[in-house]
Amino acid sequence: MSKKKPIVALIYDFDGTLSPGNMQEFGFIQAIGKTPEEFWKMSDEISLGQDASHILCYMKLMIDQAKEAHVELKRESFVRFGHEIELFNGVKEWFKLINNYGKEQGVKVEHYINSSGLTEMIEGSPIAKEFKKIFACSFMYDSQGVAVWPAVAVDYTGKTQFIFKINKGIMSIRDTVKVNESQAEDRKRIPFENMIYFGDGQTDIPCMKIVKMFGGNSVAVYPPDNQRKSVMAEKLLKQNRVNFICPADYRKDGDIYNVVTAIIDKIKAENNVKNIRRKVNK
Repeated sequence: MSKKKPIVALIYDFDGTLSPGNMQEFGFIQAIGKTPEEFWKMSDEISLGQDASHILCYMKLMIDQAKEAHVELKRESFVRFGHEIELFNGVKEWFKLINNYGKEQGVKVEHYINSSGLTEMIEGSPIAKEFKKIFACSFMYDSQGVAVWPAVAVDYTGKTQFIFKINKGIMSIRDTVKVNESQAEDRKRIPFENMIYFGDGQTDIPCMKIVKMFGGNSVAVYPPDNQRKSVMAEKLLKQNRVNFICPADYRKDGDIYNVVTAIIDKIKAENNVKNIRRKVNK
């Protein structure tokens, strides 16, 4: 019988999923002398006026506003802002907790970010080291190391490509070749049924739907005290876009912990059945 451990991919959006707010609101927006409401209103007005990508608009606005406020926007600046990001209850302890559970069950657990937020800020967060790969927006930098242009902009459809890259074990953001090559299902590194996708809003819906459609599990999370987000999660469940809805509490014995450990148990059991089938049918 094969002793190869099944790999379970836990794929997270960031803002609203692991953190209670948009990451730009933890340091950057204050540094340029704006309120979150002012910044996002400006971004939305640019997007509406230009009929442009909301993601590209907020990234350009960050560059423009930093220049206007004389804030040096280097990679280390983003990382420093990332230190200030707040996280939901239990997030800091979650990774060790669920990794250990997977190990006890003979399953390898891997964590990925799939976000429209900023790679550089996530890299500065307390949990950056927990992720095998961060798929998110990022900037290009000039010879002085100052951000000058978006390098990667990840919108709701852009997120879907990273699901397929995780499926095939491709860690390059710029790759557009291998991800589109045909590959036998049994050669793919992480089957869709071994994926659990966590998201909170509109930009996650295509990924949630894809993972669920191909046999994996999607979880809509919401802040426990946010009625609007709770209603949105319930709507996603009713529309059959997710498998579960849970309050954003990652502590042991919370809903998320119970859902994920049950899915890990199921994946382990199904892997055992596959191995037995191979053995008796060889």
